Amino acid sequence: MHMPSRRSLLLGALTLSASAAAPRVLSQAWAQSAGAPFTLPPLPYAPSKNEPHIDAQTMELHHDKHHAAYVKNLNDALASHGDLAKMPLQDMLANLSKVPESIRTAVRNNGGGHANHSMFWQIMGGSGGEPTGDVKAAIERDLGGVQKFQTDFNTMGEKQFGSGWVFVTVDSSGKLGLVAKPNQDTPLMDGQMVLMGNDVWEHAYYLNYQNRRPEYLKAWWNVVDWGRVNDRYAAAKAGKLTL
Repeated sequence: MHMPSRRSLLLGALTLSASAAAPRVLSQAWAQSAGAPFTLPPLPYAPSKNEPHIDAQTMELHHDKHHAAYVKNLNDALASHGDLAKMPLQDMLANLSKVPESIRTAVRNNGGGHANHSMFWQIMGGSGGEPTGDVKAAIERDLGGVQKFQTDFNTMGEKQFGSGWVFVTVDSSGKLGLVAKPNQDTPLMDGQMVLMGNDVWEHAYYLNYQNRRPEYLKAWWNVVDWGRVNDRYAAAKAGKLTL
């Protein structure tokens, strides 16, 4: 009897889990017409833009299914909390203790997922290489230089148990830091700004890399858009960086 490969099993599980989480995935146009407070941002490039390092199928599933499910579930949680739904997401996440207990976990998981992925799409689609501009100078000043920074970042991502993220934080003076978070938690929950970050949930890499997370982490640097990271850095120093 033919046994399905682990790759095919995972692809089926990804699709089924996303469908179960969001049986009616919201398109951005539907969300806007229905007056929902949060919408799925479009990818700022074609799903194939990050190939061969991240394949188009992974990008489509990740954005169109997983991120869309976070947006739908966040809107559903806030449906009967009109005043809360008007709050900017970064403020909501920074004040989770003030979110009603009945929806706090849903807001934490789905609001965090929406914030993390909204950042994630922005900083990819580039050609990698060396950091540039003020970000490079800040990395050299605060994180021990580019090589040490990338090694420390990758190691933190490798050691994150289970699902989660590894982030570069930035404060209003431009100082950088590194932190890993489980699940869809985000430094926004600690009142920090996020300069950039990488998703180490299996759905971000499994179709290409299976269980080889270190290989994915290393390859991911090839798709970072340092120009966009510099834009976020400037916004942080100007007090305008949100998600």
